[in-house]
Amino acid sequence: MQAETTTNTKCKQDTSLDEELSDVLIAISVISKRLSRKLIQQQLNMEGENTNG
Repeated sequence: MQAETTTNTKCKQDTSLDEELSDVLIAISVISKRLSRKLIQQQLNMEGENTNG
């Protein structure tokens, strides 16, 4: 019974860590996408200045 309880606790901890890791990876993905959009916009703005200037 003790071993079963320990196993269940470990599984719950693993699941909790997996969820936390998943949340962190999603946050990194969202931030990367935002940064990518900003860099593209900045590049387009610079190209526009070069053709207009």
